[in-house]
Parts: sequence; structure tokens; C-alpha cells
Amino acid sequence: MGRAFVYVILGGGVAAGYAALEFTRKGVAPGELCIISEEPVAPYERPALSKGYLLPEAPSRLPSFHTCVGANEERLSPKWYKEHGIELVLGTRVISADVRRKTLLTAAGETITFKFLIIATGARALKLEEFGVTGSDAPNVCYLRNLADANRLVDVMGSRSGGNAVVIGGGYIGMECAASLVINKMNVTMVFPEPHCMARLFSPRIAAYYEEFYKSKGVQFVKGTVLSSFDFDSDGQVRKDLVCCIAIQTYVLD
Repeated sequence: MGRAFVYVILGGGVAAGYAALEFTRKGVAPGELCIISEEPVAPYERPALSKGYLLPEAPSRLPSFHTCVGANEERLSPKWYKEHGIELVLGTRVISADVRRKTLLTAAGETITFKFLIIATGARALKLEEFGVTGSDAPNVCYLRNLADANRLVDVMGSRSGGNAVVIGGGYIGMECAASLVINKMNVTMVFPEPHCMARLFSPRIAAYYEEFYKSKGVQFVKGTVLSSFDFDSDGQVRKDLVCCIAIQTYVLD
């Protein structure tokens, strides 16, 4: 047996949370709306993961950044969804969708039917292997895209205070990760292919200002080049005491 809803939002990210708030404003009835998410938590403001979440003092934790605090709206906790009759199907991956029959099949074998489907799966970070580099599974190689990634990075930073870290990527996430690593007393080197940081937004002059500020905090820059390989130790880790944070700014739809 499966479940049936009028509206199903596939994906539990920022878009899903804001859409849920708008649905309630438009008068959706209890039991009509369902959100399906592979993550085990209700929708949250993803940008917080590269900001307050990584800080060592008074770090930001859920429920403080559930949507929709990004627009100074209500904080949509699991209790809020329950009170509004919105079903949260969390920790669930949808493996197929039949748009003609209006059904979704989950990895657990459940069928969920809908009248209207909103696809809000967002994107995922590109893996190193997609660039011909191995090492994603190393214990001290971290990506930053979701809550689980952020928790892993926090744990790795905590176990290697005073060590060395390489941030791959020079965009927003890379710059914010570098700042957090420095605050966590790590020695940081940033590597990216562009001629300067934040190349999509910053002019060379503005980028130079920020790079000089980061350098004053001990950050080193290796620009105009790409990672080609890692040096692994006998435990399968990237060279001892070296933490690699992957902040590649190109994403593909999940």
C-alpha cells in the first residue's frame, strides 16, 4: 500500500521549505501536501553550513536555521509541518517517477501518488573523480553540500587542530570554508584554476583586496592551476595532517 497526496514536492532543500510556506498561505488543506527528502531533517537554509555552522564558538545548529529564516519568516520546524498537516517523508530516496500514472517509487519500495509534482531536487557538488582525480573516499577529504558533509568537516577539523588544510575552489563556499578553517586554527592553502578568487563576481581589484586580507590571516593561494592527484599514506588518508575541503563551485542537477 502507498500514500496519496494532491501535491508532492520532490526534494527537501530551501525551495521546498519556502514552497511549503507559500502553500499554507494559499490555503492548502491538511493532508494534501507532502515533501520527500533524502536528508533526514526538515528543509533548512543551506548557506548556513559554510558560515556559523563551522565556527568553533557558539556554532549554529538546527533548528536555528530551518527555512524560512532567510527571509525573516517563520522558522519551519518539524512541529510546524505537523501543525499544518504537511507530511514530511525524510531519509527517503525516490528511485523512479511515472509522470503518466502520477506515481513515485521509493528505494524502500513504497509507491506515492500525486496529482501535482514539484521537482525541487536542487544540485550536487561535482566529485573529484569527475575530473579524473581519485580520493573522495579518503577519511580526511571533505565536501560541503549538506548537513552530513558539514558535520563531517567539523569532526575532521576538531581532530586536526593546528594541522594543514587545502581548500579546492575559490568561490563563495571555498572562501567561507577557508575562513572557518583559519578560525579553527588550521593552516590553509587555497587552490583554484581562476586567476583570482571569486572570479564570477569580483573584478581583479576587488579580488586582490580580499586575497590580501586572507593572506594577512595566513592563507596561501595557488592560483591558475588544478588538482591532478593526492599523495596517500599507509592508512589511505591524504598525506598525514592534511585536510582537503572540496568546494568546487560547479554543480549538476541531482
